[in-house]
Order: sequence, then structure tokens, then C-alpha cells
Amino acid sequence: MNSQTEIPKELIQTIHEADHVAVLTGAGISAESGVPTFREAQTGLWAKYDPQELATPQAFRRNPKLVWDWYSWRRALIHKAEPNPGHLALAEMAKIVPKLTLITQNVDGLHQRASSQDVIALHGNIMETKCFANGHLLDSWPESDDVPPHCPICNSLLRPNVVWFGENLPAYALQTAVQAAQACDLFLSIGTSALVHPAASLPLMAVENGAATVEINPQETPLTRWMDFVLRGTAGELLPKLLTQLR
Repeated sequence: MNSQTEIPKELIQTIHEADHVAVLTGAGISAESGVPTFREAQTGLWAKYDPQELATPQAFRRNPKLVWDWYSWRRALIHKAEPNPGHLALAEMAKIVPKLTLITQNVDGLHQRASSQDVIALHGNIMETKCFANGHLLDSWPESDDVPPHCPICNSLLRPNVVWFGENLPAYALQTAVQAAQACDLFLSIGTSALVHPAASLPLMAVENGAATVEINPQETPLTRWMDFVLRGTAGELLPKLLTQLR
């Protein structure tokens, strides 16, 4: 395993020979679009709050308006962001390989906006809304002055469709991600710190099952020593290069 900034020919050959490519993306790919990471987002009015104190069911029960307002502010930040060349390259790569499963830890929906299909969003999507009591997923609700609004189906409070601290990942998303990690013959870990579980264990499942593995990250991570190919750089820089060579 050698760290490098150029795309090795062996990797291009490995991708061409792969029947099923699984990809895991983390905060690094979104940071390139200007989406602040969870902690970096705490500026201005919100600087005095610890994000871990706001992103919990307990915080929502205690002060639902505060949590709703914080997520509205974060959504506004994300609305200004656009998918970057890394997001776009992954959407294109899915058209080249026989099967590509895209798993993300990001909640910003940028992969979906880049036209990636069937994205497995392990931590949910901040642009979606569900109700607190029963998880009814909603596109719209009656206008009201209530903050947060109420669910038109069960009248419980609405909340963002994201996974909070102390909550389980969506069972279907996790199950599908695990199946992909165990079944793929090539696994790419892109822009993830490899510190947040259970997502961090997915590349290691691929290693255990004999898949070829790639890490794309500017920094070393706990995964690095297990990877067959380590590309040092950002997704926005390296994935378009990879795509060009694949074609």
C-alpha cells in the first residue's frame, strides 16, 4: 500500500474488472462544497451552543423551537452549497461500472442533487421532515405560526429527518450498507474520518470479505493501513481524474 496523489494504473484496471463497487462518503466531500462540518457550523448566534446538546431527542423535548430553529439555519447554509466535482464524478461513475452502491454519512442531500440514484443516507437527510412521535415523512403541512409545525397525520411536532445522538441508524439503510460492504469486490472510502461507527466498520467488512479497497482523503485515518490503494488529496480533485482515466 503506497500513498500517492496520482491514480495508479492498477486501480483503473481493478475498477474495470469490478462487478460491484461500494462507496462510503463522509464530511470531507461536502466540506469542498462549503458545507461546514457539524462543529464548524457553530458560528454567530449559535456559537454558544454545543451541537451535541442540540442534536438529541432530549434537547427537542426540552426546547423544540430552539432545535427546529437551529436546523432551519443549517438548512439555509446547505441551500447555498452546490454539488462539487467529486459528487458529480461519483454520479457519472455509476453509469460506467456494472453496479455502484453509494453510502453516505452526510445529511446534506448533495449526492442526490448531483443525480446519484438510490443513495443510502445512513444519518438521514436534513432536507426531509418527519414527525417526532411516529416518523411520518412529510413533503408539506398546513401553514401555521407554530414552531415547530405539527404533523397533519398525528399532530405530533415535526423534526428534521436526521439521526440524532442516542438514536439508531435507519434499519433498512444500515442493512443495505452492510450487505453492499460484504458483497462488493471494490470499496472506496472517501473523505471520511473513519471514527464514527457503525459507518467506520463498513470498509473493514469489505477487507474481511476480500474486496479491493481504496481510501481518498487528504489525511491519514485509522483505515489507512488496511487499504490497498491510498490516494492523498480531496475527492473534488481526485475523483474527476479517476473518471477521466476510466473512460
